[in-house]
Amino acid sequence: KVLLLLFAGVLMAALDIAIIGPALPAMQADFSMNTRQLSWLFSVYILCQLVATPLLAKMSDRFGRRQVYVFCVTGFALGSLMLVLSPSVEVLLVGRAVQGFSAGGIFPVASAVIGDTFPREKRGGALGLIGAVFGLAFLIGPVLGGILLRWSWHWLFLINLPIAAVLAWKAFSLLPATGAAELKPLDFKGALTLSGLLVALAVAVTNLDSSNLAASLTSTDVWPWAVAFVILLPLFWRIEKTAADPIVHESLLSSRQLKLTVAIALGVGTVESATVFFPALAVAALGVTESNAAWLMMPMVAAMTVTSPVVGRILDRSGSRMIVQFGLVCVFVGVMVYSLADITLTLFIVAGVLGGIGMAALLGAPFRYIVLHEAGAEHRAAAQGLLTVFMSVGQLLGAAIVGGVAASRGGGVTGYQAGFLVLGILSGIMLLVAFGLKSRAVEQAEIEAHEAASS
Repeated sequence: KVLLLLFAGVLMAALDIAIIGPALPAMQADFSMNTRQLSWLFSVYILCQLVATPLLAKMSDRFGRRQVYVFCVTGFALGSLMLVLSPSVEVLLVGRAVQGFSAGGIFPVASAVIGDTFPREKRGGALGLIGAVFGLAFLIGPVLGGILLRWSWHWLFLINLPIAAVLAWKAFSLLPATGAAELKPLDFKGALTLSGLLVALAVAVTNLDSSNLAASLTSTDVWPWAVAFVILLPLFWRIEKTAADPIVHESLLSSRQLKLTVAIALGVGTVESATVFFPALAVAALGVTESNAAWLMMPMVAAMTVTSPVVGRILDRSGSRMIVQFGLVCVFVGVMVYSLADITLTLFIVAGVLGGIGMAALLGAPFRYIVLHEAGAEHRAAAQGLLTVFMSVGQLLGAAIVGGVAASRGGGVTGYQAGFLVLGILSGIMLLVAFGLKSRAVEQAEIEAHEAASS
């Protein structure tokens, strides 16, 4: 029941990223939106989710999983209602911002609850199922969106209201309510500084012009935000070192295992973002239409959805290092096929399936499994939030890297393959770094010792 509750909450948040695509033409027509306003329907959601993730994760460590989970699903419903009743573009964007902020706490809290309530031997399987949600959302999102659009785009968001009501009701009886034993002063300075630096980084990277990367770095749309990020990052770390209860506790990056994990997660996020260019590569290399190119993504997404829960179950027996290495090998081979081969339809699908299997082995269970057991119980959600931030930053950087490299090589097949080659090299480097992770024997021994000490 707990796993179903967590699964449904994460699916609700993930669907609202995947489901909005089919609704954009209808929303644009209703509100006479220009292209920039339309893009902000995506951007404001992702930006607010990025900022909220570490903050809400920390709040769940302080005040309890139940309280923050209920707050998040209720806030998500409120944002959905604002979209349904919106009289203007401005209210529409505020509604998406509320949705994104609320969604930011759902996934790290779900992962932390698994660590709190599931026995050690079942945590990998549970994390794998939660990880499968995103692949499932992108499989059923466009289909569900198409069905609901037969009536109105409002139904895409109205359907969230009864789901959120049931989730909030069930959360009161199923989720643990306990928070920190002693509440120290809240780290307001750290929260504001972290929010500022994440916004600065996201806006700077988003405003990069991939067709002219060097010139865009000196534009006023980019460099002030980049400078703000460079200034705020060391300031944030100084604040955290002196805070009574920091948003990002120093211990979260003290162990070698955690440092390696977030470094690989940053790289994995970078590689994952390249999937947005796969349809463009298919159009250029295979000569298919844009709609058919989107369908060619389905084998990869299906591979992710099927593999993620399987990987989670294997994780409990094999340990995290082997799963991470397996995933990186699959991603490396898949990306290198895209970058070096004379692309055919068969190769495109095979490489996509390999990449999907690899991403399922990386994005779902193993990193969150490591973080669950390396971070103390009092920092579980905050650690999950930090991991999500590193992955999200990687996703921002990856799109800029591939787009920039592709543009510098003149675009087309040659340009995209050059961009994927860079990511292939990055995957190889991450594979070498993964050899530094703890072996299964060491990992299991430390988990058992930690649980024995805490019981």
